[in-house]
Amino acid sequence: MDELGWLSDVGDRMGMLDSQRLRAARVVVDIGVHCGLRAPESVGGGFWDADKAWAFLTDAVAMDRAVLRFELNRYLGWPGQAPSYALGQRVWEQARADYLSRHPTATLKDFHSRALRLGGVSLDVLRTEMVDEQGMSQRDSRT
Repeated sequence: MDELGWLSDVGDRMGMLDSQRLRAARVVVDIGVHCGLRAPESVGGGFWDADKAWAFLTDAVAMDRAVLRFELNRYLGWPGQAPSYALGQRVWEQARADYLSRHPTATLKDFHSRALRLGGVSLDVLRTEMVDEQGMSQRDSRT
């Protein structure tokens, strides 16, 4: 949204940055809890559990506590969701950057329109179709 000019208001931009902070913190919690990793001393050390995850999130994220509690419960019950989302975001952003660098006249709208026309596809297919010239040529000949 920032790249499209929708976050010119300082408050809107801060909200977006806080949401990014939440997404980063939830990756830490998800991996720590579900992989049985050691927790930092700042939350009591030992191994990650729901109480340590709560302490970590409430310290790291400026969000209404009721909403944050709901989010924590969701992460505890859905292993791998947070890192999967982060990975998908990274692949999408890399494919977009690669596409735009290979097509200097293309716009963000061009990339998003082309990617969304693919429908629900795996990350590998997204990257191949959006970045690999052969994948793009084959798809272009079908449309």
